[in-house]
Formats: sequence, structure tokens, C-alpha cells
Amino acid sequence: MIFAAFAKALGQLHDGRFVRVMGLGMALSLALLVAAYAVLLWLLESVTPGTISIPFVGPIGGLHTLVGWGSALLMLGLSVFLMVPVASAFSGLFLEDVAMAVEDRHYPGLPPPFATPFMTTLIDTANFIGILIVVNLVALLIYAVAGPLIPVFFWAINGYLLGREYFVLVATRRLGRPAAQALRRANWARVWLAGTLMAAPLSIPLINLIVPVLGVATFTHLFHRIARQ
Repeated sequence: MIFAAFAKALGQLHDGRFVRVMGLGMALSLALLVAAYAVLLWLLESVTPGTISIPFVGPIGGLHTLVGWGSALLMLGLSVFLMVPVASAFSGLFLEDVAMAVEDRHYPGLPPPFATPFMTTLIDTANFIGILIVVNLVALLIYAVAGPLIPVFFWAINGYLLGREYFVLVATRRLGRPAAQALRRANWARVWLAGTLMAAPLSIPLINLIVPVLGVATFTHLFHRIARQ
């Protein structure tokens, strides 16, 4: 069921509404990462001298250039973790466009979904981003001793969180929030596994930029298949 839903989502990536949302999401994601990098570079260069003097060698310059390259590599690595809350934020902001595109193509004839006030969606998304950040900060303690199992823990932890968020957002459109939460709890294993499938590409720079759209589309299919059962 999960891989069938994911395959259908992949097959619709050429859809005009998908392309528009992906383009906007990529632009906003890259803007956020560039802004974060600029702030990080400014902070590092503020506390780093332009030259240092080494005994018997003399002054050595070019430290700012070295800091610049080092911070770029650091941001590339941090983008893996930054894209988790970014993906969650965009899933909430662009949910309706992607879900409607999926339903128009694969589930025609459905009644209009429940209208969720934008502020409610914004508050829910902000709260969830806060949870994601806190959980991932705590998870750094696990990563410190996990060694080669770091990706497994990263995918499992964020797969659970993202799966819960994606599924509830999608299901709330059709069932309302209490029923959506109940349906998620009844199918927690499938939702967790599907969330892990979404979390894995988040660890791949650039590929992670299309995950929010794929996530919403995949969970829209998953919701409808579970609801039929």
C-alpha cells in the first residue's frame, strides 16, 4: 500500500500544480538556507581574525577564506537537519494545492473538503516545527553515540514525526481533526513506515527539496486507501 501510494505520487510529479508548488517550495527552501548560511558566515567571520601569527613562521592570512569554505561545507551538512522542519512547514502551507491535484486526478467526484482556517494551519505548523526542533536537538545525544547507525535513528525519529504530521493534515481535510487523529492511531505502523520513506530522502541535499510535495501526495493516496478499508 505504501509503495503503491509513493509510486502514484512520483508518477504525478509532472502535474502543473505539482511543478508550481515544487518551484515555489524550492525557491523558499533555498532562500532560507542561503539566509541561514549568510548569518552563520557573518558570525564566524566576526569572531575570526584575518591573520594569525605563528612562532618561527610569521603571520598567516586567508583565514576568512578558509572559514568561508568550511562554513559552506558545514551548511551543506546542516541542510539535512534544516530540511526536516522546512519540509513540515511547506507541507502545511501547500497542502491544499497538492492534495486537490491528487484527488482531481485519482479520486474524482469527492465532495469539497473541510475548510481549515489559514491561521489554524499556520499555528499547527508552527507548533509542530517547534516539536521537531526540540526532538532533533535531544536526538543529538543519541547521534553522538550511534556511530554508523545515525541515519537509521534519524530516519526513524523523523519518520514518526513527519508521518504523524502529514497523515493528520491530509486526513483532517476529509474527517476533521479528532477523527483524523483516531485513524492515525489505528494505523500508526503504516503511517510511521510511510513517514520514514519520506524522511530518508531528506538526508540527500537537493533531492530533499521535492520531499514536501511527494509527502503530501503520498499521504493523500495512503489516507484514501485506508479510509476505503
